[in-house]
Amino acid sequence: MTDTATLDLRPQARVVARLAAAVSDDRLAAPTPCPEYAVGDLLSHLAHLAVAFRDAARKNLGPTTDTAPDAAAVPALPDHWREELPRVLAEMAEAWTDPAAWTGMTRAGAVDLPGDIAGAVAVDELVIHGWDLARAIGHAYAPDAAALRAAHAFLLAAAEDESRGGGIFGPVVPVPDDAPLLDRSIGLSGRDPGWTPPTSP
Repeated sequence: MTDTATLDLRPQARVVARLAAAVSDDRLAAPTPCPEYAVGDLLSHLAHLAVAFRDAARKNLGPTTDTAPDAAAVPALPDHWREELPRVLAEMAEAWTDPAAWTGMTRAGAVDLPGDIAGAVAVDELVIHGWDLARAIGHAYAPDAAALRAAHAFLLAAAEDESRGGGIFGPVVPVPDDAPLLDRSIGLSGRDPGWTPPTSP
């Protein structure tokens, strides 16, 4: 596992917030690289994971950290998401600036895990779902470099852990070793780096 103890999540959180702000209402039902998520579902997922990992960083364990990701369908995107999502993303990133967030044990997604692992998962979620969102709305994507390196290290370790069956989000998609780090990270997450929205018939 990469050393994430000094990683600042705020730059990557701002990247995701800017992408979310670029989503027009007519794109909320559009597909994303996550087959089970439309754009609106992905935004709702980002809002809920931001709250969960904010509270995990604060060691404020309870309903927000005790709900497994697959326990229920993603809640509908609230009408006020344009205000709420950037706020909770900023709160999550700020919570991880506390060195105590990276130590001891915490919980996220109903799983108890060390603080540094929870932080690495939070970084990975921001990087990979940021790419999902950018691809879905046809925007360029330039993740924070430090966050991308941390996400790649996390995904690579997960893919090499045979007990997990390889990959976090799905089977690893082979990508050339000399491909850009972002493409290699996307492949490790179980996505095709070449994904583009399907064209209408």
